[in-house]
Amino acid sequence: MTDHYEMRHIVSLEETNLVGNVYYAHYLRWQGRCREMFLRDHAPSVLDDLRGDLKLFTLRVDCDFLAETTAFDVLSVRMRLEELTQTQIGFSFDYVRVNGAVETPVARGNQRVVCMRGHGDAVVPVRVPEVLRAALAPFAPARVVV
Repeated sequence: MTDHYEMRHIVSLEETNLVGNVYYAHYLRWQGRCREMFLRDHAPSVLDDLRGDLKLFTLRVDCDFLAETTAFDVLSVRMRLEELTQTQIGFSFDYVRVNGAVETPVARGNQRVVCMRGHGDAVVPVRVPEVLRAALAPFAPARVVV
C-alpha cells in the first residue's frame, strides 16, 4: 500500500506556451482532476452525492514550481491527505516527472476544500461524508485522525 493516490498525465502541446513549457494554471487544474479521479476510484458514491446537494468548495490552492515541464513529459501527480477536520480536507500534491526509472520532482502544491450542502444561498458546511473519510484513511499520515 502506498501513502498517496497517483494520477498519471502526459503533457500535451495545448498545455504549453510559446516558449514550450507548461503554463502554471495547468498544475492547479491537474490538482482538481487528481481529486476527481480519486473520488471516481475510491468513493464513487460521493460523485453521486455531488450530483445532488453536496458541494466540495475549494477554499485555497497553491503550487510551488521546482523545474519546468514540457510537451510529452510523463507526470505522476501524487495526492496525499494532510488534514481532515469535521468539515474540511487538506491535500498535498507532488508533481513528479517520470522518465523510465528516473523520477524528478517538478512542483509541489496544496489544496483545502470544505464540504457544504444546500442550494443557492442556503448552502451550509457539513461533516465530511463517512464514505469519503473511509476512502481517505489509507492516504493519511499517522498524525491525521480520520
